[in-house]
Amino acid sequence: MNYWLWLATLENLGSVRLQALLRKFKDPEAIYKASKRDLMDTEGIGEKITENILKNKDEILISKMAKYMRDNGVFQISIWEKNYPKALKNIYNPPITLFYKGKIELANTNCVSIVGSRNASTYGKETSFKIGKDLAKKGYTVVSGLAQGIDAEAHKGALDIKGKTIAVVGTGLDRVYPLENFRLCKKIEEEGLVLSEYVVGTKPNAMNFPARNRIISGLSDGLIVVEAAHRSGALITVDLALEQGKNVYAVPRKY
Repeated sequence: MNYWLWLATLENLGSVRLQALLRKFKDPEAIYKASKRDLMDTEGIGEKITENILKNKDEILISKMAKYMRDNGVFQISIWEKNYPKALKNIYNPPITLFYKGKIELANTNCVSIVGSRNASTYGKETSFKIGKDLAKKGYTVVSGLAQGIDAEAHKGALDIKGKTIAVVGTGLDRVYPLENFRLCKKIEEEGLVLSEYVVGTKPNAMNFPARNRIISGLSDGLIVVEAAHRSGALITVDLALEQGKNVYAVPRKY
């Protein structure tokens, strides 16, 4: 059985608890086979979480997930593997496991993130496209979140010159959200990298997107905001980038 995949299916654990479990048991198989007493003796793991671990051992489900991944080019990488993105190891609460389609090596290149509004203006979209294209021309990998508006245009700008781009998504890699970006997502899978911390089958739950923003900022040397509302995912990403010590830039508003 793919024990790393099983570990990724456990909900509400978080990276800190997962790392505590892995420090104690060394690998996911040992966690899977651990007794209730040994699990509860782990720092940060109480009775409720222990019960959740013990009851979530559906080998048939894990087998189906693993088969889907093999058949559809979805790969998995853990934080201890060589090709795991080095930049993410230095952020708070790094993903223990990542799933990807495409070229994982792009996650270890010089990256710049572009974020902004889904309901972007024509000016914002054109600007995002141009910045994505210009950065790709200079050899940077353009990172964004595959959302409508600013994100999509940033990816398109990089792809326009066959440049490098990474889409960090908030769903499992068996679905595309939003569906309007299906063709764009498939092109990124072929020419770039689509990255997620969520197992196949994960729906676009609202809570997933703020969480994935730490990956967008974490991968990058800098973050560019093109357009963003006062309360938006883009500004959450800005806060995360500043906490991570990254440079943040903003495009001037058009008057």
